[in-house]
Amino acid sequence: MSVSPSVSVVSASTPEAPTQAELLDFVRRAAADPELIASLPLDPEGRTWVRLEGPGGSEAWLIGWPPGTGTGWHDHADSVGAFVTASGELKEYSLAVRLPADGWKTLELTEGVDRERRLPAGTGRSFGQHHVHEVLNESTEQHAISVHAYYPPLPQIRRYSRTGQVLRLEHVERPEDWQ
Repeated sequence: MSVSPSVSVVSASTPEAPTQAELLDFVRRAAADPELIASLPLDPEGRTWVRLEGPGGSEAWLIGWPPGTGTGWHDHADSVGAFVTASGELKEYSLAVRLPADGWKTLELTEGVDRERRLPAGTGRSFGQHHVHEVLNESTEQHAISVHAYYPPLPQIRRYSRTGQVLRLEHVERPEDWQ
């Protein structure tokens, strides 16, 4: 892989945590690497992914999205992150409100908290902790490819269902669930 971000060092053994801006810079550079993007195997039925070496100990992924696929509603717990569409187009639906981290199973969302973004190739964004969203490839014909980075490496992903304004925590995934 030709993306090799530099890392600032606080001491000889402790790298500085990457900021959201640094994660966004990394995913932009990775998404602009045609050799890297072409290396991802694509499956017509399901998403594919390859783990990348992110900056400062972050977790990074190259992800392929067949037409009509998506993530469902989820968050990345205490991790901050960034992602960029490398090819095709993704759509992100998100909530413009910080949800409580724990202690709830069902929430009724108020009107006006929904956000929607089109993310054509070359477009991306960063986000903070507990950012609840879903990402979709709404195309009926074209794969999309994106690059994602998270810091700290994902401790868990909370999965939600949504009916109208009601958001329900369905389950929590941990890294061992993704192996």
